[in-house]
Amino acid sequence: MASKESEAVRRHWRRAASGDRADGELANDQWAELTGEPADVDYLAVPGRPALWLVPHDATADRVLLCLHGGGYISGSRYSHRKLFAHLAKAVGARALVFDYSLAPEHIHPVQVDEAVDTYRWLLDQGIAPEHVVFTGDSAGGGMAITTQLRARAAGLPLPAGALPFSPWIDFEASGATYDSNRERDAFFHRDLVRGLARVFLGPEGSPRDPFVNPTYGDLTGLGPIYIQVGGDEVLLDDARQLAEAAERAGVDVRLDVFPEMQHTFQMAAGRAPEADDAIARMGQWGRKVLGL
Repeated sequence: MASKESEAVRRHWRRAASGDRADGELANDQWAELTGEPADVDYLAVPGRPALWLVPHDATADRVLLCLHGGGYISGSRYSHRKLFAHLAKAVGARALVFDYSLAPEHIHPVQVDEAVDTYRWLLDQGIAPEHVVFTGDSAGGGMAITTQLRARAAGLPLPAGALPFSPWIDFEASGATYDSNRERDAFFHRDLVRGLARVFLGPEGSPRDPFVNPTYGDLTGLGPIYIQVGGDEVLLDDARQLAEAAERAGVDVRLDVFPEMQHTFQMAAGRAPEADDAIARMGQWGRKVLGL
């Protein structure tokens, strides 16, 4: 049975579904309120870049999580997600870099993935070895944790050590069966809403089958290990399954954990809900192994 603490995530999405959620900075604040403030983490601005370093006091300096925030490509920021990714950085024992990418509808695909590749290139230019980097992200950012690798490889950059996507959004056609089977359990998302977000992000010329949008249409061969988490009550459950199946077909080492009764990006309740803390602990253990810590 889901904990009472995790119900805060369900209430958050219900408020969003009712329209009782403001835009802009207030929406980011409401999102961030779900997450407990982690102790012993410093937040450092990055001169010249819209980004924050999240530095746990015991972090290994040369291991980095590159964090891609969610928000359907229309919202979210380094501020809405800083506490979530700080919890994960603490669990891994590494620094984390979370940055703002341009949002739709003012900026459409492929601007976001290109900005993610630029941030990864900048990180490598700081002297961080690619095998010491793990990409992570939630929802739209979870999909970008894979598409950014494909875009980076096409640009001639080395691949990171692995990826930690949770509740990844990859199916922009919303074709999964869980859009029907979980329709009454998901507190916010449904097929029409997701397809609407996809149209905003893709613009009039974009294709939902572009491999830099949906990585299952790309070549995943050679990617590092992938650990996917998803809530059992999400309509996006099949997005996670599709990604895992595509990675397996490509010979990638992939793990998928489904958390019963959990909503989309339930990990946002880290520091407050036991299910979120369990999920973060699992990601931390996996990330430490992949990064050689």
